Amino acid sequence: MLDAVVVGSGPNGLAAAIVLAQSNFDTTIYESSEKIGGGMRSASLTLPGFVHDVCSSVHPLALASPFFQKLPLEKFGLSWVKPDAALANPFDDGSCAVLYNSLEETARSLDRISDSRKYSELFLPKLKNFQPLLHDVLGPVGTRLPTLNPVQLISFALNSVKPVHSFAKNEFQGKDARALLGGLAAHSMLRLEDRPTMAFAMIFVLLAHSVGWPFPRGGSQSIADSLGRYFESLGGKMVTGLEVKSLDDLPRSRVKLFDLTPRQLLKIFGSAFPANYSKSLRSYRYGPGVFKLDYALDSPIPWKSSECLKASTVHVCGDLDEIALSEQTVWEGKIAARPFVIVTQNSLFDSSRAPEGKHTAWAYCHIPSGSGADLTERIENQIERFAPGFKSCVLARHSFTAIELEKYNANYVGGDINGGVQDLWQTFARPVLGLSPYKTPLKGIYICSSSTPPGGGVHGMCGFHAAIAAIKNDLPSSRR
Repeated sequence: MLDAVVVGSGPNGLAAAIVLAQSNFDTTIYESSEKIGGGMRSASLTLPGFVHDVCSSVHPLALASPFFQKLPLEKFGLSWVKPDAALANPFDDGSCAVLYNSLEETARSLDRISDSRKYSELFLPKLKNFQPLLHDVLGPVGTRLPTLNPVQLISFALNSVKPVHSFAKNEFQGKDARALLGGLAAHSMLRLEDRPTMAFAMIFVLLAHSVGWPFPRGGSQSIADSLGRYFESLGGKMVTGLEVKSLDDLPRSRVKLFDLTPRQLLKIFGSAFPANYSKSLRSYRYGPGVFKLDYALDSPIPWKSSECLKASTVHVCGDLDEIALSEQTVWEGKIAARPFVIVTQNSLFDSSRAPEGKHTAWAYCHIPSGSGADLTERIENQIERFAPGFKSCVLARHSFTAIELEKYNANYVGGDINGGVQDLWQTFARPVLGLSPYKTPLKGIYICSSSTPPGGGVHGMCGFHAAIAAIKNDLPSSRR
């Protein structure tokens, strides 16, 4: 009998397996795809020689994650690229807001002097305490005391629970700071009038000013591969190409951890869960989907503002109000005429992504859940708006509708790449409200996906906390 089985090899499944193997428990990962990685995969989606990130692309949370920071992944092939700027946000007048790695440089670059002062006042104290703050944000819900002192924690909480749209308009006067905060908050896939969108904006700003917004050289697959090699060095085993449809597909083990969302878990366990727990899982809410494009380009994107070339990530949508309208439209079940588009251009800083002189681009926008709509024209019109001549640079493109993304990865229910809505309630009740949301009512059965705290992103902390819970509750102390 094995000590532990982990189903799914996304960042959280790999993290859970590594924690178990580090504690000397016999652990095997089962992955339905032929490649490990989940949301950390790369492939030649367009033309030979062009490397595209299939899902996640830029990973500030990975470099800052308390779990990742303790791993010797550089010894297993992982190398990070960190541009001087995390993010650019162009405007129709040819100007551009830039989130630099330096807080001081970002503040100086804002279009209003009053906003420069306000930006520094808001973020500098939090930046000084960012590591304990991130430790609390990425920690398990309700199982330990905060790392920050109460004054610091209250200061962050008072702003973080606010809707970003009203906060940005009330606190900042110029378009630069407002658009930066709105675009960052839009990564949450929530309406900008919702709570706690300001929390997402603040965390992304602080990540930029602490570790930057790095990405792995050679593609996101290199994160998964380095984690896999490290796991195997600990004695762990991996089985790929096997979809787990029931417990009969798995060997006997003391614990089983599932890097799956509630919908997949219900398919496997059926009526084995108590009725009230099954009801809670069925009521778990998924968010909007995404429509994604990957490009092989003949040249870099010809942005009107050269400032856009300083960052690997570009938010394409204009000002705060336009971003807010785009996200509101999606929640109304409609498709925005001018969608908020997130673009990455990693080949500007990583020549391994494309043949010499050529480039790649990665772009997506939010779309109603389960939509099969093709938004290629709308996305390209948005990019062309801020980068005239972009369409003539395209050598080839590959698209994913929300439906196709779910077919590619069943965890992306309706195209939701975040593992479920992360509003104020489901930040804590994820997937159910409880002191140990990773533990199910069935002995030895745990959830370790982004549908548990702290939620979406490549940080591995959902898997880390689930594995710690499993070790504490169900694994023999003699093997620790």
